[in-house]
Amino acid sequence: MAVVVVQMPPQPTEDEFYTELMLAMNYTEFEHMSLRSLRSLSRRTLSEFGTKVLVLDEIDKMLAGSPRQQRVFLNTIRFLTNDLRIPIVCAGTEDARIAVLTDPNLADRFAAFELAPWRNDQAFRQLMASFAGLLPLRRPSNLDDKEVRQRVLALTEGVTGRIFRLMEAVAIAAIRNRREMIDAGSFDDEQLLLPLVSMQVIANTKRALRRRAA
Repeated sequence: MAVVVVQMPPQPTEDEFYTELMLAMNYTEFEHMSLRSLRSLSRRTLSEFGTKVLVLDEIDKMLAGSPRQQRVFLNTIRFLTNDLRIPIVCAGTEDARIAVLTDPNLADRFAAFELAPWRNDQAFRQLMASFAGLLPLRRPSNLDDKEVRQRVLALTEGVTGRIFRLMEAVAIAAIRNRREMIDAGSFDDEQLLLPLVSMQVIANTKRALRRRAA
């Protein structure tokens, strides 16, 4: 298991974290272990699995804990970086960067990278074209078409998760209405059920602006 991805627990306690870490490595028989045993087993298992990268997802949840819990958890991350000597990736929202910066020693060890929204460029064309081979539609869809790309970016603001959820919703709609293909008009359908609240707000705002302009 070269890459282990752990989702941060709702409460950033040490035992909850190591429990999530063991679950990420498909372990289930450790409910009655002490924290010391759980910590030792986690480190040993990561080493035995040959783990090269440890990803801590939604690290911003750490801020939900008390100041003491936050300090203990930051010490846990620092301990793992020293002990495992493998890259550790902390992923999350902007609050994730703030969470790591609360510890000066960790702030010196982690470089911050922001995933920028997609733009209407060649990379985005390739992303859209890749959907054509993934979606289970009977008719071909020219998904890297300029108008299609503009509709997708307008509804998602270039956020990766929104793009994937939107394409899934549009494909489902194409199957249900028996068109079995996607074009620019597929995104303007008033009956299209957008999968995320954020996207519904964007769509409603744009529709209101279009009506006002008319």
